[in-house]
Amino acid sequence: MSKTICLAVTGASGMPYGLRLLECLLESGCKVQLLYSQASQVVARQELDFDLPSRPSDAKAALLARLPAATPDNLAVYGREEWFAPVASGSNPPDAMVVCPCSMGTLAAIAQGLADNLIERAADVVIKEGRKLVLVPRETPFSAIHLENMLRLSRAGVVILPPSPGFYHRPQSVEDIVDFVVARVLDQLAVPHTLMQRWGEDR
Repeated sequence: MSKTICLAVTGASGMPYGLRLLECLLESGCKVQLLYSQASQVVARQELDFDLPSRPSDAKAALLARLPAATPDNLAVYGREEWFAPVASGSNPPDAMVVCPCSMGTLAAIAQGLADNLIERAADVVIKEGRKLVLVPRETPFSAIHLENMLRLSRAGVVILPPSPGFYHRPQSVEDIVDFVVARVLDQLAVPHTLMQRWGEDR
């Protein structure tokens, strides 16, 4: 049975991580519920020259055209105020959720349980239902406020996974570096992949 993963992309720099993660999740056979913030639309345009439309139906059409593995059945896209989306209720939570990239504002809101939009509410649901939540915070340096929020979330069982690539696999491109981080996220979700050679494997 395929996993259902909720993937949220926010306004932090790092949209290549989010889009590559979406691609890999779909290729692995997962069903993906995609949530996106207004700020993520700006970042997608700046970093990928990709116009992510404001209307979820238009955004889904754009992603179906861009990602070969995406189909109307395995990709659902929801707006930030779509409170009837499955992820808004503990009666229908995803198997896991990832926020990638995760802005410090979103991280802080999740840490405080604000749930003022669908991204925050979905994360709140995943935490309270005991499902895995992975946050990929893309910021540097971290302030004491950022670190305290991360510690609070970590104590609640949330995985804090900053995009800190290793170089033992000798990356030859930006794509290799992106894949290293995406591979770590997929490992946390127990989603099989062949994105890179693992430490200790024969070269």
